[in-house]
Amino acid sequence: MKMKKILFIGISLVLVIASCRKRLDDFLFNNVKADQYLLDDYTGRITLEVGSEYDVADSMIHLINIPIQSEGQHLNISALYTGELSRIAVDTVILYCHGTADNIDFYWPRQKLYSNMGGKSRFGVLMVDYPGYGMSEGDPTEQNMYDAVNGALQWLKDNGLTSDRLVIFGFSLGSAPTCEVAGNPTKFTLAPSKMILEAPFASAEKMIQDASILALPSSYFVNVKIDNAEEIKKVNIPLLWIHGESDSFLEIDKHGEIVYNNYQGPSKTAVRVPGGDHEDTPFIMGYSNYLTTLLNFIEQ
Repeated sequence: MKMKKILFIGISLVLVIASCRKRLDDFLFNNVKADQYLLDDYTGRITLEVGSEYDVADSMIHLINIPIQSEGQHLNISALYTGELSRIAVDTVILYCHGTADNIDFYWPRQKLYSNMGGKSRFGVLMVDYPGYGMSEGDPTEQNMYDAVNGALQWLKDNGLTSDRLVIFGFSLGSAPTCEVAGNPTKFTLAPSKMILEAPFASAEKMIQDASILALPSSYFVNVKIDNAEEIKKVNIPLLWIHGESDSFLEIDKHGEIVYNNYQGPSKTAVRVPGGDHEDTPFIMGYSNYLTTLLNFIEQ
């Protein structure tokens, strides 16, 4: 009787999980839609606060609409560019692929940091909201996330950017399109010259296994096939990897270290941040030290 009860509970759990599969498929995408971006006027949850020394002039803030075709849909994707548009053809530009939370407003403090790295508005920075995030149309999927990033690459290319001046930067969820672009450059409009990963995850499989109470393959729970630990093996450009040693969401030994160790490219730099959690690494390092680390990598 006891064995039958355990079996019944197990089957019930599986049925409940199966009925919630769409919700579990959204596990990687914690998107929040918005009618407009508030940026400095945003009053929602943030994990980084930066001082006025990192302000970006209104004249340097450009809301961009990028039309894409993905999975049979026409979608308008919203992106934010900071910098002089006329200098995209000569400047180094950072394409920032943000994490799973919220939308551009949540990551605006980071964009301000990168824009002012090494001097006031020194770098152009483009941040794109994936489908279903912020003002971007659609609902997020693995494929349309990649297509949105490719749309951003096309926009940069159309405005004069060349591969030798492109740095791609992926944080958390953003490590997926970053590894996909860097590992498969011929599939995308523009190939980056360098890549930065901060708090990357090893794979969707590993994330789901970490979160699941049942020893079932991730394919049972989600449709996404993201495997950064494998994609990184294809990358042939320099890598800067940053991960907090106290990351409670993507543990460094289960995720970040695996991605870093699997990299087989020309040069890699590791920054392990004692006391750093998932989203506060820049603050824990100190903004000045954090930005100096990024700047040294980009300029080397």
